[in-house]
Amino acid sequence: MDKIIGMGNALVDALVRMDDDVLLDQLQLPKGSMQLVDAERLDTIRRYTEGMKSVRSTGGCASNTMLALAHLGVPVKFFGKTGDDASGAFFEKSLQKAGVEACLLKDEAPSGIASTFVSKDGERTFGTYLGAAATLTAADITPDRFAGYAYLHIEGYLVQNHLLIERAMQMARQEGLQVCLDLASYNLVEQEREYFDTLVTKYVDIVFANEREARAFTGLDPLEALEVMGSKCSVAVVKVGPKGSLVKKGTEVIQVLPCSLPKVVDTTGAGDFYAAGFLYGLSCGYSLEKCVEIASILAAHVVQVVGTTLTKSRWEQIKLNIEYVLQAAGK
Repeated sequence: MDKIIGMGNALVDALVRMDDDVLLDQLQLPKGSMQLVDAERLDTIRRYTEGMKSVRSTGGCASNTMLALAHLGVPVKFFGKTGDDASGAFFEKSLQKAGVEACLLKDEAPSGIASTFVSKDGERTFGTYLGAAATLTAADITPDRFAGYAYLHIEGYLVQNHLLIERAMQMARQEGLQVCLDLASYNLVEQEREYFDTLVTKYVDIVFANEREARAFTGLDPLEALEVMGSKCSVAVVKVGPKGSLVKKGTEVIQVLPCSLPKVVDTTGAGDFYAAGFLYGLSCGYSLEKCVEIASILAAHVVQVVGTTLTKSRWEQIKLNIEYVLQAAGK
């Protein structure tokens, strides 16, 4: 089984569920987006949400993916930066408990917090205070970080630091790793469209995007966007919600329908867990179609809970679902 390293913003999610989206308007947070906030706006968010029931969970796109992979038995490492505080300790302990090798640098700044607002339809909106996570620099990236790993999974949220994300991709490629990029958020892709295009064309082997991110990247509908993205890298994945997902590798294009869901509670982490399932399949050498089916299983389970922390029994069910898929295909 191949080893995978993830790199991204080390964050702790503070999740609140809302009966309506009025609070998003009050906080000027576009629904479904990720907006960076400073310490002052974080305090404002805390005042507005004071008294609301909240759930604390590990967060960050790449770290969520590594956590899910670890639960499936994949040898993984996460590289990022936290503060030397309670939130940082919670984040590190959560990774270690799941079996993730936590390679976390420390900074004097507070740990990053993602204020996560879950709408009634399950859509999530982020007001993200990066804190210590934003102090990770290109100078922190050295070849030994990647020794022994086959894949680097990196989140597009790091695009706020061009030198950092490009150095990581460049060095990973030099060390023989395949680079996997999650585009992260449609509004970031809109802001950095040309730069994302440069990254995908020069360094990326596998790119993950949902429908909105794919449209922001290409200006096209999912199938046409898939063709464009697939022409720039080895494997392109476009997730299209209730229609499943589209994958292109070379001339091969497949569509896999999603797993049936009793109810979508919270879409936080859905894309992160999808990537985990896909990378799990790749690390085991399964077919592209099986990779997508496993990815769909993980995404279907995480949207049924608030946050990204799944119980032991749910992980056991996920593994049974995966085994069923593999047995049906004769692996």
